[in-house]
Amino acid sequence: MQGDVLLGRWNKAKGSKLGRFLFSRALGLAVPYSGSIRPQVLELEAGRAAVAMADRRRVRNHLRSIHAIALVNLGEVSSGLALLAGLPSTMRGIVKGLEIDYLKKARGRLVAHCSADIPETAVSQQVTVTAHIMDPQGDEVATVRVHWLVGPTKEAQATSKGDNQ
Repeated sequence: MQGDVLLGRWNKAKGSKLGRFLFSRALGLAVPYSGSIRPQVLELEAGRAAVAMADRRRVRNHLRSIHAIALVNLGEVSSGLALLAGLPSTMRGIVKGLEIDYLKKARGRLVAHCSADIPETAVSQQVTVTAHIMDPQGDEVATVRVHWLVGPTKEAQATSKGDNQ
């Protein structure tokens, strides 16, 4: 989804609890795997996002803490929202790699805070976006680094090729 469309929908939804719920649910439907953690979008603007995840049985491991991959999922979805919300309609991004540091057992409602530097040029490049996942006590439980390949859309590439002919 294009950044301006994403932000437009968020700006309409963010003013009410129902709107934020519906936006978050739509995100989960649009991106089914990310939807498996039931992300709750708390804040969204170009280059910045905060996304929460409830501590529930479906995201827990055998140690009664939140599963490692659920943490990666939360970090990835928050990084994607922060980055993609800031990209112009002529650019797109895809995940090329993920890294995570697990700092302590994750329990309770978690919030991933993420800020992204938006590329200023429409050339293919790698952008690393970091999400800090915090527990209810304010302790960081994980740090997720998402490596995105950002570049022009197929339509933008076709337009630039046409301009060069």
